[in-house]
Amino acid sequence: MNLIIAIKDKLKQLRGRDYGWRGNYKSWNDAIAACVGYNDPAILDKVIAAASAVKRGEAAYERDSVLFNEVQYSYPLLNTLQMIVEEQEQNLSVLDFGGSLGSSYFQNRILFKNVKNLTWSVVEQENFAEAGKKLIADEYLSFYNSAEKAIATKGKHDVLLLSCVLPYIEKPYDLVLHLSRLGFRYIIIENTYFNNENKDRLTVQKVPPFIYKASYPAWFLNYEKVRETLIQQDYMVINEYNNDSFLFLDGKKIVYKGIVFKKK
Repeated sequence: MNLIIAIKDKLKQLRGRDYGWRGNYKSWNDAIAACVGYNDPAILDKVIAAASAVKRGEAAYERDSVLFNEVQYSYPLLNTLQMIVEEQEQNLSVLDFGGSLGSSYFQNRILFKNVKNLTWSVVEQENFAEAGKKLIADEYLSFYNSAEKAIATKGKHDVLLLSCVLPYIEKPYDLVLHLSRLGFRYIIIENTYFNNENKDRLTVQKVPPFIYKASYPAWFLNYEKVRETLIQQDYMVINEYNNDSFLFLDGKKIVYKGIVFKKK
């Protein structure tokens, strides 16, 4: 059975149950207190198994530890990276902040045959970074526990990729400001959900158990505030788009979005 169809069927079965995004919390600590399985080592084990299967060629793609038998392309991201490759004379250096065990790297492998010099550095939590180094890294893909270590080791990166990571950072605006000062020519916020109101909202996301049993704090950020934060750091918006992914918050559909910034 096609894994994509199977997953969609599973999500339909779970629709209306107590999974997804709930609440409106005053602080990160309040949200943490409402979570179960946060930082459970079993989550990393499942992600390792999935990423290893993709690396071995046993599956085409992995996202959030779920395996797919065909790649789920984000064509706006793929097209943006292709544009950068051409502009950079067939070179590409990406710092993939919060990139798990290389999901976006494996997702975009179709592009790499045209790249002369490729650097893809994933920055993750210490346990993910160590697992990545030992089990997933290759001559192009490497893992670090900080952006500074990635830059010190691999040099300046042209692209900062933030793929659905900002909602899961305690202080996302502080992170954006910090990373924007590290010399990236492009910043891509990819496949990220935002609030449908002009304010930030902190929820708890409960993961469907067929993926893994866990819940964790999740921001619905103010899209315009995120956008303006980087504009104030001397970046300009060169593209904005909707992704195929969507979710429901309070019964209202929210489509995931992407924004591409370029340093002025």
